[in-house]
Amino acid sequence: MAASLSVVFCGVRFENPFVLAAAPSTDNADMVARGFEAGWAGAILKTTSVESELVSLAYPMMVGLDIDTRRLVALENIDLISERHIDQVEKDVRRLKKEFPKKVVAASIMGAKKEDWEELVRRLEAAGVDLIECSFSCPHGMPEKGMGSAVGQNPELTEKTARWVKDAAKRVPVIIKLTPQIADIAVAAEAVKRSGADGVTAINTLKGLMGVDLDTFVPYPNVGGYSTYGGISGPAIKPVALRCVAEIARKVDIPISATGGVTTWRDAAEFLLLGARTVQVCTEVMRHGFRVIEDMTDGLANYLEDKGFSSVEELIGKALPHIVEHSQLPRDGKVRAHVDPEKCVRCGVCYVACRDGGHQAIEFGADRLARVDEEKCVGCGFCPTTCPVFDCLTLRPASAGKGRAVS
Repeated sequence: MAASLSVVFCGVRFENPFVLAAAPSTDNADMVARGFEAGWAGAILKTTSVESELVSLAYPMMVGLDIDTRRLVALENIDLISERHIDQVEKDVRRLKKEFPKKVVAASIMGAKKEDWEELVRRLEAAGVDLIECSFSCPHGMPEKGMGSAVGQNPELTEKTARWVKDAAKRVPVIIKLTPQIADIAVAAEAVKRSGADGVTAINTLKGLMGVDLDTFVPYPNVGGYSTYGGISGPAIKPVALRCVAEIARKVDIPISATGGVTTWRDAAEFLLLGARTVQVCTEVMRHGFRVIEDMTDGLANYLEDKGFSSVEELIGKALPHIVEHSQLPRDGKVRAHVDPEKCVRCGVCYVACRDGGHQAIEFGADRLARVDEEKCVGCGFCPTTCPVFDCLTLRPASAGKGRAVS
């Protein structure tokens, strides 16, 4: 029997753990409908507000970071919440629930005051939404108004505002989207739990500055000769997102929806192993389209089968026991770098890396074949990350006994 991809998050059942994050891809019902038809289990409609909230966008609003030949390792955006206010989002919710009754239709909201949060909740519940996500985390634009990460960086304000929303919600679960721009994200998650809200989303984008044009001296993106800080998303932020999800899962008993740098099913599996119950995707969908869901569901299903799991539920949190404080790491096992001579392309990259960034343990003779001196090698693990050939440079247990060993 094939493994089940179905998962329950905050009491809501998803047919698979993959959800479209609140983003340009979910800014209208037509787009979300195409996503549902492609196979996404749920969608968080792009963050909306009450009609009186002015949303003034600036263009261009996006710029990518390229490294060597790889495009879009990271994406910076200076986008704000949706220009489509709650009156339009209400219509989207009603249409989507009518056309896709088995899909999870969620909405993201942001308010400037208690009355705004309460009104948004009431209207979305009346429209038939399945789940409400609150953005306490936008890193640019909205904090200037006391919204977004201005809320999420303050645990007391997080707890108070989350309680407003939860108290207003009579039917649907409420989850709070947290900012990583805080000293300890688990403290914010604890504040959410105290508020009575049902779960958290981690993380939103990271506040950053993508770069500067060396000819005009204007940072990117160039908006009429000026720029500003923006939210960084894409593969580059995955390590930060993984750490935040793990910290919350280890310290706070609260359901987690993970987002941040997910591009493949493997990324999603890592978040699930660290305690997330659903995985939201944004930048990868914007770049490659809704159909990426096919590879994600197929890949995750095959992985579960290979590992002998019957459902996604069995995967959740399995990596957490292997995370400890640095002082608890074992010190007795020793490893050394090993070069496979059959795979070595004699490029010398590892030699230079070890010579100028390591322990001068790699030899590079006249035949240009890399060799490791085990007496000098300490097993730091740097050289395998530089090798252009997969599995050519690996770490292995150190050879028994003393003396000079070259591998």
